[in-house]
Amino acid sequence: MHAYLEFEKPVADLEGKVQELRTLADQGEAVDVADEIERLETKAAQALSELYAKLTPWHKTLVARHPDRPHVSDYVNGLFTDFTPLAGDRAFGEDSAILGGLARFDGRPVAVFGHERGTDTQTRIKHNFGMARPEGYRKAIRIMDLAERFGLPVISLVDTAGAYPGVGAEERGQAEAIARSTEACLGLGVPNIALIIGEGGSGGAIAIATANKVLMLEHAIYSVISPEGAASILWRDSARAQDAATNMKITAQDMLRLGVVDAVVPEPTGGAHRQPDAVIASAGEAIREALQALEGLDAEAIREDRANKFLAIGRMV
Repeated sequence: MHAYLEFEKPVADLEGKVQELRTLADQGEAVDVADEIERLETKAAQALSELYAKLTPWHKTLVARHPDRPHVSDYVNGLFTDFTPLAGDRAFGEDSAILGGLARFDGRPVAVFGHERGTDTQTRIKHNFGMARPEGYRKAIRIMDLAERFGLPVISLVDTAGAYPGVGAEERGQAEAIARSTEACLGLGVPNIALIIGEGGSGGAIAIATANKVLMLEHAIYSVISPEGAASILWRDSARAQDAATNMKITAQDMLRLGVVDAVVPEPTGGAHRQPDAVIASAGEAIREALQALEGLDAEAIREDRANKFLAIGRMV
């Protein structure tokens, strides 16, 4: 059974009934329930399709945060081979919120890193829910430096509510680390592709998403602050998060229209968590196309392409 979101209750009820009927059939009850199961499955699929055809920005926020949504480790396992993880920033220590290293994509050597949230209580604590500390961003810089040295394309996967705001992180230079990571992205002479797979929050996201091509899953979100945080600032009421989400223009469709991202990767009906393998395959194809678009460019042309992309955001035509 899936973990259902609050707006998916009609689907949850129907699929719950299907599960009950399947249980009866498995127990050998002398009742033919095949036709009823088929009818309910059709009705549930239709209800799910109707719900996801008219998701509000707040609904998309909930989908982007779904606990069963594929994580960075799933994309690394599904798209890359010969992955060799790298640990530590060579200055303070290791930050498991950033998972990264060297790998092969379609047989081609690349550098890959991203925010890992974890999948259960133990791993979420280990990975700090994907909220990186300064050493995490300095590790990303270290990986980018290696990529630059050896001419490897850089692929980053973004999924964070934001950089960790704890006292220790601030003492070790959180803002400076984010700025340096953003600077490293901008200065790369090799192609870099960023994919927002869930929640792209604040500077914690942009620190590794300043790329030649920025891609975004259909139900991901990308914003300078969380809807709850914006509501607390604007109205001093975090309960108005739904209003904030609507007004902030945080969806993939908004980002594409505003020129912040370059492409939206479609998700199956019901979100990435329902068919993770299909989403990962689609993401791989999008990354492949983005890399091909940058083939043949020298280092200076790659830097110019990236700079022009970000300078064009918000420009009035």
